[in-house]
Amino acid sequence: MQNWLRMTAGDLGRGIARGEIDSEALCETYLAAITAHPLRDRIYSSVTESRARAEAAAASARAKAGQRLGLLDGVPVSWKDLFDSAGVATEAGSALLKGRVPERDAEVLRNGTAAGLVCLGKTHMSELAFSGLGLNPVTATPPCVNNADAVPGGSSSGAAASVAFDLAPCGIGSDTGGSVRIPAAWNDLVGLKTTSGRVSLQGVVPLCLRFDTVGPLARSVEDCALMLAALEGRKAADLRGASLLGLRFAALRTGVMEDIRPEPARAHALALEMLRDAGAVIDEIEAPEVAEALPLSPVLFTGEAYGLWREVIEAAPDKMFAPILERFRSGKDISAADYVAGWRKLEALRAAWTARVAGYDAVLMPSAPNLPPDQARLLADPDYYVTENLLTLRNTRVGNLLGLCAVTLPTGVPSCGLMLCGQPYGEERLLRVAQAVEDILCPRRED
Repeated sequence: MQNWLRMTAGDLGRGIARGEIDSEALCETYLAAITAHPLRDRIYSSVTESRARAEAAAASARAKAGQRLGLLDGVPVSWKDLFDSAGVATEAGSALLKGRVPERDAEVLRNGTAAGLVCLGKTHMSELAFSGLGLNPVTATPPCVNNADAVPGGSSSGAAASVAFDLAPCGIGSDTGGSVRIPAAWNDLVGLKTTSGRVSLQGVVPLCLRFDTVGPLARSVEDCALMLAALEGRKAADLRGASLLGLRFAALRTGVMEDIRPEPARAHALALEMLRDAGAVIDEIEAPEVAEALPLSPVLFTGEAYGLWREVIEAAPDKMFAPILERFRSGKDISAADYVAGWRKLEALRAAWTARVAGYDAVLMPSAPNLPPDQARLLADPDYYVTENLLTLRNTRVGNLLGLCAVTLPTGVPSCGLMLCGQPYGEERLLRVAQAVEDILCPRRED
């Protein structure tokens, strides 16, 4: 049974379909692993044993009756602690929301349950999702699988750790500026950022509603495709026959390669070399619109974030981690005129980007220009915290600013991901391309 903890969600679903895995036994295996794990309380904010057992029992009965709801029926999953879950605290990693217990599940959780997913529990996160580092001394800082002294990436930090430490086959997170892709990359996982507006945000604690997105962190591209379908109540993208043959990629240079650390630079160069050797056409491009978009971040992100949270924050600012409070408050003096002008400019830059990359199947860049920073130094040095957080989120934020869907894949170099950006609402196409890239960069071994 222990190999179940290392299997992909898709493989677990196929095992259930063949009668080789019972969903109740699978659930108990995961619950036992969570209970026994020494880092459990740094990964899960709550474990929903009763719900998980009831959902697994129902899935088992459906399987025995030949009435499975789909491939993922009976497969366990973790949920970031900003998705409302009925009767269970949803506090978004903040003491400001302590004791907040919703009466109803978020829509994506309802959809996942309707697809037969088994809810293992809620995972820790950066406070109010406003950091790419995953450091949270208010609640808990989850571990990084590659460095015990480092942060795991955020804000979906516990979601990544739950999968990387074999305590869930998939974690559901959110991404406003990189919050799925950074922890996925730093923990050698696949992470999908969906297009803003595609996946429901009903019942999701917000940060910036015009940028917030929901997406999975998993062990494979297939799992991301399956989970996206479950979150939406749709049919999953068909990844069969995905191939690099005839694909053209743009390797972005503008902005994303500046100040890059040696390991991510080496991993990126190696990944591009492997793809070219496999037959892909890759053109290196400059995109001035990226350089113009990135400076808009303080106006558009912090302006909306502070606007949404001002009353709650200012009622009890002493409850917050100081760097997060300072980041929110940096939006205090942004005017409505600057905010509106910023969005008008960004919309024009998005149109310029679309025209520039129209002939490519995806745009490639390093998922993060740095490696997971040391946790103790981040706590001791406020300036280091600020500079590392901004650098960490720079590359991923390109996708959020330009309104794209994006996916990060492991490169084989620890904590170094390759990011593929597709066109808005082009998730199915992007996932097929990502499947072809995954087959080259990290081919699956047959057991």
